[in-house]
Amino acid sequence: MVSAGQPGDPALVLVAHGTRSARGVEMIAALADAVAAELGVSAPNTALRTAFVDVLGPSPSEVLRDLDGPAVVVPAFLASGYHVYQDVPREVAESGHCAVAVTEAMGPDPALTRIMAVRLRAAGWKPGDAVVFAAAGSSDSRARQDVRRAAGMLAEQLDAPVKIAYVATGTPRVPEVVAALRESGAQRVFIASYLLAHGLFHQRLHEAGADGVAEPIGVHPGVVRLIVDRYRSAARELVGVR
Repeated sequence: MVSAGQPGDPALVLVAHGTRSARGVEMIAALADAVAAELGVSAPNTALRTAFVDVLGPSPSEVLRDLDGPAVVVPAFLASGYHVYQDVPREVAESGHCAVAVTEAMGPDPALTRIMAVRLRAAGWKPGDAVVFAAAGSSDSRARQDVRRAAGMLAEQLDAPVKIAYVATGTPRVPEVVAALRESGAQRVFIASYLLAHGLFHQRLHEAGADGVAEPIGVHPGVVRLIVDRYRSAARELVGVR
């Protein structure tokens, strides 16, 4: 089994967006530690490295230039927008590394849907309450399509209608959708956070006027398994090619 901890196995480079939130940074570090534990390696370790495409460093290209052997890049993004389609491939190219595989983004995925449902219920949501599916947003139509797919999966999981809203890029915005639901007669409105970590975007959700806000997806065994599965699948192909 490919584990990232055995000699010759590809390293895992976990690529996140980056945030100025201390809680967000801690969450990404905790996620990397959990993935390392699942793979049976100690973190920090050359077998598992973390990189960021914005705000923080090191960048993916810097990390890849520091690696001698093959590597699998796993984008820790919930939708495949500009960062996944443009930033990550550019960083890989700039690194000059000749043995790199890039996996799909984390979402949308049924594992994330199940976690969101758990987070939503923990926030106090009950059947009959209105749900706002809050995503960061993107100018990339492919990312918006991913959000629509993820929202549809959550609606099916909850067996309840779900309204999509955006925190930063795109319309409608979260406060507008919360207000519209109240005007339409909803007694209680809850926000399902389609965000990976705490930060400015999640903070804004608490200011949107809802009755409750679910925690970000965060560090969860389902997320860890998803990343590990992405890595192992790509690593097997990369090793096979070599």
